[in-house]
Amino acid sequence: MSVKLGVPSKGRLMEKTFDWFGQRGIKLTRTGSDREYAGAVDGISGVSLVLLSAGEVPRELAAGRLHFGVTGTDLVQEKLPLWEQQVEPMAELGFGHADLVLAVPKAWVDVDTLDDLDAAATAFRAAHGLRLRIATKYHRLVREHLRHAGVADYALVDSQGATEGTVANETAEMIADITSSGETLRANHLKVLDEVPILRSQATLWRSRVAEVSDEDRAVAASLIAQLTD
Repeated sequence: MSVKLGVPSKGRLMEKTFDWFGQRGIKLTRTGSDREYAGAVDGISGVSLVLLSAGEVPRELAAGRLHFGVTGTDLVQEKLPLWEQQVEPMAELGFGHADLVLAVPKAWVDVDTLDDLDAAATAFRAAHGLRLRIATKYHRLVREHLRHAGVADYALVDSQGATEGTVANETAEMIADITSSGETLRANHLKVLDEVPILRSQATLWRSRVAEVSDEDRAVAASLIAQLTD
């Protein structure tokens, strides 16, 4: 057995994760070709590196196949309905910042708040006989947020591509999506509602609450956390 650490397998998220660990005396490296998902860990014994997509990390943590993993807050809270029972945040890494927001067309000059949206959704259904469509990848988080806000006359439309383009393509009336700067939203003539974001996300180190550990693994895990959070 060894303590399994899952980190994103490519891109800036992988590079920044490697840098963050390296600054704390643990060197993560990718081994083999760029097409191979193999890696190595130096600076601590008993830890093996698992490279996978950021979206797969929550599932693997919840299944107990990873002991630790790096991924965004948004992915954990969207993909794991009982996330607090399955994983525990150990450290925020200080990068990968993004907000999950609701955005409507700029032409909706009278819609700036959730109360405005509720009124607009009701009026839309009265006028068209259909619910207002919201394109998103974050169904659970958006549905929960709108339920708390009392917004009811809407339908979520799944978007796994460029969510910002769905309004222009007339497949949705508005969107709920992750944004870091808002530039893409503005380029697509969308504006963010003047409300607190649904969720503020960043790259985070998580510990699985359900992964099986031996006494030896428990000692390794404690040493890893001490080195990373000291």
